[in-house]
Amino acid sequence: MAARNTARKRAFQILFEADQRGESVQTVLADWMRHARSDTRQPPVSEYTMQLVEGYATYADRIEDLMATYAVDWEIDRMPVVDRNILRLGTYELVWMDETPDAVVIDEAVQLAKEFSTDDSPSFVNGLLGRFKELKPNLRRE
Repeated sequence: MAARNTARKRAFQILFEADQRGESVQTVLADWMRHARSDTRQPPVSEYTMQLVEGYATYADRIEDLMATYAVDWEIDRMPVVDRNILRLGTYELVWMDETPDAVVIDEAVQLAKEFSTDDSPSFVNGLLGRFKELKPNLRRE
């Protein structure tokens, strides 16, 4: 499972970088892949990282709508940038990827929040993704 954990962390970093640079996640992913090919010190971008980033890109508009609808008292552009991107990634994996158990997706997102964000972020991430888990059967259809 360590490989998946690393893949999620890299996918989060790509989403975060894209957000900070104002670029598409596909552009930043391509930059990471190109850099890994030209610099032997850079680890390659794993298939799972690519799957997460490209999957998020496919459903980005829907994910933004879900976050805007269910993040009570939080506008997306006012969320801490780290939390926003952890939630984007976690929402994609939770709602559209069935191969990983929901509890694992949520736990991994909470761990990212513990590592990269504020003291309040893990509970915020856990709460919103927990809500999406409850609503999951309907979220894909809406």
